[in-house]
Amino acid sequence: MAVEMIGWVAPRVSSEIIPASGPPFDPETIAQSARIHEAADFDRVLIGYFSNAPDGFMVGAHAAAQTERLAFLLAHRPGFIAPTVAARKLATLDQLTTGRLAVHLIAGGSSRDQAMDGDFIAHDDRYRRLDEYATLLRRTWTETAPFDHQGEFYRVEGAQADIRCHQTPHIPVYGGGGSDAAIASLAPHLDVFMLWGEPLADTAAFMARVRAAARSHGRTPTFSLSTRPILAETDDKAWDRARAILGKIEGSGRKPGQRQNVGSKRLLAAAAAGEHQDSCLWMKLAEATGAQGNSTALVGAPDTVARAMVEYYKLGATSLLIRGYDPLPDTEQYGAELIPLVRKLVAEVEASRNNRGAGL
Repeated sequence: MAVEMIGWVAPRVSSEIIPASGPPFDPETIAQSARIHEAADFDRVLIGYFSNAPDGFMVGAHAAAQTERLAFLLAHRPGFIAPTVAARKLATLDQLTTGRLAVHLIAGGSSRDQAMDGDFIAHDDRYRRLDEYATLLRRTWTETAPFDHQGEFYRVEGAQADIRCHQTPHIPVYGGGGSDAAIASLAPHLDVFMLWGEPLADTAAFMARVRAAARSHGRTPTFSLSTRPILAETDDKAWDRARAILGKIEGSGRKPGQRQNVGSKRLLAAAAAGEHQDSCLWMKLAEATGAQGNSTALVGAPDTVARAMVEYYKLGATSLLIRGYDPLPDTEQYGAELIPLVRKLVAEVEASRNNRGAGL
């Protein structure tokens, strides 16, 4: 199986070491970032969801207009748009992009962030709502006759959509979450389960839990694994750069907040067990930022980092999401130095598997 490389497009340039500046929605920044990712041979880019951010549907539509091949992974929180309306919006964007869209369903890990948009449902209830929401998305995309539904969170009568996804039977569905409630709610629906970069042993154990839950629903999801590669010409120079990034974060005066979501707590527990894990996984940046999202780094020369990424691929992470601390230059560097190596190593892994399967 070919590896899917995923990047990140946002409406303005910022990171943990680059304060946000300029307008919150900059069409040229979106266009530039999308074009850089396409030139760097990324397959897809994630468009995030934040309660104070511009609308991701519009960001995606603009980025698609600037590119020809690049695909998009649109983060979407159930609860703020009726599922039948969301299904039509997503199908419309998939038609507009000629089949370049996928959706990333997120229940929401922060009650404070949810409250900004008027959502006060408890954590586990949000995942039960996501389960029902995903069911209605799929029914709206695929059913040929009007249907009724009455559940815990949604009721519709005579629901029907004339607009269908460009992709058949519908757009890919991604999602993620570290809790038991997340696994139980997402397992029946996901094509790709998204993970943050934990140590290999922890990752393998979590994947096994997800596979077992999905198997009971007759599904076999693949996985996406997110990390923050820090590259340089040599391993030593990459570690110098990594420590400089840590210094900027620690010197910013921003204190990491207490995270509510289980995924962040898992990263912080792994960091407490040791800042260096596996070959080049560095947990210190997750600790320094409070593990607010994708925050664990793979540090080293391109060959070192590529080999570390492929170890996750061997476990089942056939999608690899990477994002830099200096977003646009790092994206160019990934395209020139990292992605070709990852694709080459993955091809070697698949060739070896095929040879073993053929008894060679």
